[in-house]
Amino acid sequence: MSVMHEPTTQQIKDEKLYRQMGMTDEEFDRATEMIGRLPNYTETGLFSAMWSEHCSYKSSKPILRKFPTEGERVLQGPGEGAGIVDIGDNQAAVFKMESHNSPSAIEPFIGAATGAGGIIRDVFSMGARPVALVNSMRFGDLSDARDRYLFEQAVAGIASYGNTIGIPTIAGEVQFDNCYSKRPLVNAMTVGLLNHEDIQKGLASGVGNTVIYAGAKTGRDGIHGATMSSTEVAVDKEAELPVMQAGDPYLEKLLMEACLELVKSDALIGIQDMGAAGLTSSAAEMASKAGFGVEMNLDLVPQREEGMTAYEMMLSESQERMLIVVKQGREQEIIDLFSGYGIEAVSIGVVTDDKMLRLKHKGETVAEILADTLAEDAPVYYKESKEPAYFAEFQAMDNAEPAVGDLKETLLALLQRPTIASKEWVYNQFDTQARSNTVVAPGSSAGVIRVRGTNKGLAMTADCNSRFIYLDPETGGKIAVAEATRNLICSGAEPIAATDCLNFGSPDKPEVFWQVEKSADGISEACRKLNAPIIGGNVSMSNEVNGVPVYPTPTMGLVGIVHDLSQVTTTAFKQAGDAIYVIGETATEFGGSELQQMVEGKIFGKAPAIDLDVEVSRQKGLLTAIQSKLVQSATDLSEGGFAVALCESAFDAEGLGAEVEVSGSAVTALFSETQSRFLVSVKDEHASAFEKLVQDAKRIGTVTATEEIVIKGDDAVLIEGTVEEFRSAWKGAIACLLNSEA
Repeated sequence: MSVMHEPTTQQIKDEKLYRQMGMTDEEFDRATEMIGRLPNYTETGLFSAMWSEHCSYKSSKPILRKFPTEGERVLQGPGEGAGIVDIGDNQAAVFKMESHNSPSAIEPFIGAATGAGGIIRDVFSMGARPVALVNSMRFGDLSDARDRYLFEQAVAGIASYGNTIGIPTIAGEVQFDNCYSKRPLVNAMTVGLLNHEDIQKGLASGVGNTVIYAGAKTGRDGIHGATMSSTEVAVDKEAELPVMQAGDPYLEKLLMEACLELVKSDALIGIQDMGAAGLTSSAAEMASKAGFGVEMNLDLVPQREEGMTAYEMMLSESQERMLIVVKQGREQEIIDLFSGYGIEAVSIGVVTDDKMLRLKHKGETVAEILADTLAEDAPVYYKESKEPAYFAEFQAMDNAEPAVGDLKETLLALLQRPTIASKEWVYNQFDTQARSNTVVAPGSSAGVIRVRGTNKGLAMTADCNSRFIYLDPETGGKIAVAEATRNLICSGAEPIAATDCLNFGSPDKPEVFWQVEKSADGISEACRKLNAPIIGGNVSMSNEVNGVPVYPTPTMGLVGIVHDLSQVTTTAFKQAGDAIYVIGETATEFGGSELQQMVEGKIFGKAPAIDLDVEVSRQKGLLTAIQSKLVQSATDLSEGGFAVALCESAFDAEGLGAEVEVSGSAVTALFSETQSRFLVSVKDEHASAFEKLVQDAKRIGTVTATEEIVIKGDDAVLIEGTVEEFRSAWKGAIACLLNSEA
């Protein structure tokens, strides 16, 4: 093949070639000043990738500093591959959530699969065995052919990777809204377990120690993936799309087992996944964090393609690769360890004392930059923030009920809305029982796995109502955290920590940046009140289509401890004769609700209010009641309100129904999305004990043996029907939409 001659340093400057890599004029000048000369082509590539929004968080760092990141259980907060929290008995949970939005908009199967693979590597690079996967996804309206394709392929990609590697997917969420049309959000979360002594970090320390490359060969796939993920993806015009990096879950499974054996070796100094910005980010970050330098000979990097340049090797995002630092003289035993799993491992460099990232290629030094300059010294931008005009307009509106005709028909229509409808079509594709530790599979409030060797469980969930955040980012941010913690509480778990995936439009738009700021304020306050420190996460900006941003979607991933597996609680009613309670008062709050969107075709007005002190009180009361074995079933009231939650509690209950009575306006009682409310069932003999523990609980009816749903109002029956007619509307909705021709 012909050899490409790289532009000279002067050409890069004069022709502003750095702009093609995503750097601004000011950033190029800053990099030039930092290294005291014009950077060459490879060095410009290193700067552009490491200073991209995706790697440096240059626009979001001032916001991220707001988050509470410490707590009595936190062993490792943000800054490593994943966060770590103590769960007792010398064990710890390791978890993190990341986005793969841009790749999923272009090649949804590959994008979603590699998103799952990358976050799995982040967890096992910390020394933890991944035990569960969680996902959070957003797509456009399923009446659109492209959006159906994106949805089907993204789900298939996650399923393919997780099922092949043998890690169960036990929780997640999928929501649908037109704002995500052609620009899906695909957020993946992995939870792992380790013993405290096995905790590893991504450090390149100890002069003379050896840098080892392990895993798949490097190809030309995913070059500048980090930069692509920092810009808007053009979806409607003919554009030359980047070569996507494909994943190999079979190889990753072997790589994972090798790394989990490696962490037991005293030869290991540090380990990090080659994720966004590939070899560049792992080498620069490991050196910078440790206060050392790294020199690498790129001729030694295993290559899949001929004639690769230093630039291509350093910026490739080929999957299933790890960078490892081991003690000098111990290289062969580590190489042999990987070889035993059929994994190629090669010594490619050495740790130095000069804090430089130095790259050799074909006998020449092709890059020489202080590691800190790449990893720590990226510019930090304090973006302009401006309250959008719509916010004041919405805040001035009175809370009003949407106009509804037949209440039963309205409930049936809500149950068929893709955001509310059964997600069985999705989770039936996942192996939810791999490794046989699953206690609660998808379909309940949260997924639960048992912690082997103990009687404890880990519960996990992912949540975000982006409509509320669009209407009122600060309130919506609080709600995102509160709803995630509610899901854990309803499962019998004490929330212990959070991870986040902050999905927004372009931070260069003042109105978008205002959404980022305000939602972070709400998230921070709720995490503090609800004792859920944020131990890691991801920022994904520029989620826009043709200049229109998606709704602000800061997804919260939460993990909790079930202290005794006998306390695990699910949403389904358990037996006839049990008392049904609602915890919390209902107000006329429909801004951003599923009913408003369905009836009006748009959202407007105020988001539901939330009082975090009330939230804390109700969550504590309910968790105490669950831990005291007083509760049969529990679910929070979210999308669609009370009537939807009542139906869902009956859907998985064999042969059971419910008869309840509500008061006040029927539309509000049935469909309002007022916060901090729960629907629970309690054995009749436990009713008085339950009522003493849970102050805001009101008994409204009984679980019946009739397989009918009967909801009475002040002086009439509001809704009456069989569980089966409601269930069939709910259960088949997504498959029906996917099979429709549009």
